Amino acid sequence: MDFSVLYIGSGQATWNGAVPLAKSGVKVGVIEESQYGGVCSNKGCNAKIILDKPLQLIDQIKALQGRGLDGVPEVNWEDLMAHKHELIVPQDQHGKDRLDNVGIQTINGHAEFVDAHKVRVGKKTYTADKIVIATGLRPHRLDIPGAENSTDFLSLPHMPEHVTILGGGFVAIEFATIASAVGAKVDVITRGKQILKQFPKEYTASIQADLKKAGVRFIPDMEVERATKDEEAGTITLEGPKGFELTTDYVLDATGRVPNHDQLNLEAVGVKANHRGIEVNEYLQTNVENIYAAGDAVDKTIPKLTPTAAFESRYLAAKFMGTNNGPIQYPAISEIVFTSPRIAQVGVKLDEAKANPDKYEITQASYDGDWYRQVENEQGAELALIFEKDSQQLVGAAEKANAAEETINTIVPYVQMRLTKEQLNDFVYVFPSIAYTLQRRLPLV
Repeated sequence: MDFSVLYIGSGQATWNGAVPLAKSGVKVGVIEESQYGGVCSNKGCNAKIILDKPLQLIDQIKALQGRGLDGVPEVNWEDLMAHKHELIVPQDQHGKDRLDNVGIQTINGHAEFVDAHKVRVGKKTYTADKIVIATGLRPHRLDIPGAENSTDFLSLPHMPEHVTILGGGFVAIEFATIASAVGAKVDVITRGKQILKQFPKEYTASIQADLKKAGVRFIPDMEVERATKDEEAGTITLEGPKGFELTTDYVLDATGRVPNHDQLNLEAVGVKANHRGIEVNEYLQTNVENIYAAGDAVDKTIPKLTPTAAFESRYLAAKFMGTNNGPIQYPAISEIVFTSPRIAQVGVKLDEAKANPDKYEITQASYDGDWYRQVENEQGAELALIFEKDSQQLVGAAEKANAAEETINTIVPYVQMRLTKEQLNDFVYVFPSIAYTLQRRLPLV
């Protein structure tokens, strides 16, 4: 065998486990046909955060006008994009170096299965005892001439005057926030009424209201039926039911992502998969004994997120090294949408808790009266803690705030350990800080 473990894909679902595996002496190979480090590092979340950061700072500056600050800076999109390239372009080489430096053999090209132990890349075939499919997702594409996807948006050299976004999920609303803040006219077309369905309705309604105040127009219950591109004018005209027509400068297709497993010739080995991803058991093992899958490539109900992929990769490494022979046990998983303000959550969701008052008890608080939040004149920040009624253990939390990620990251271990209300008081935090404010604002006993 050429390798003990061969990974297809080099993103979070690979390198987090492949590196420690190689360090332990296991012979590891990684096949990558695009950029090392995967989508998140090269053309996803990392790039998005770089573009989002100045906008977050501007929001804070706006809130402090007349409270110590005068004047609001403008975003220079071209300079910001150059800064993004400065940080992101090296990620591909960094991702490759990370593997090469621990003795992992990196193979460039497109992989296809030959049989359960053989993978072909170009004219060469590689053999492995175990194979891990970590090929992730790619943007879904509607049949709209001229429409671009999230990868394209994150490299826009100039912000168009009129941006139209199709979809109401993470990508759609985060990019609507960015485009609007930079000064574009923004329309968001959704097939249903609700945006960000995985987050609390009351929080997402507030975010939507804020975006509307900023000039973003939402067009719900609309499905684009036809689209034509005027090459001379550089515009795209979208048409739908009941005479709907909209002409725009730029269309962002944010209608979701689809798995890449259809490009691997899985039929050659009989690995079971569907439109949601590759089917695995509780050991991340496919129906073919020596073939595994991890990350966004997997058909699963838990969130397909970068930290989840990293966790699965580390689990497989431990399994292959023989230090964890049990099934994967997912911890409390947090998630966030980078709107302004952010919404973050962990554990039992707020809408589920509200729908089951006999099972859950909810403690909610507004930060409008908290002096520490008012240092930045933050308005409308809210937190909800969800306790299991019988045990009084903390099982979930959600927050809408400028620094929601910090609060929820503080809470993640509490949910994981299922601490009780009384135990939540048994911590002494730095003062002043978000963690201290969290404890101070909520009388837990």
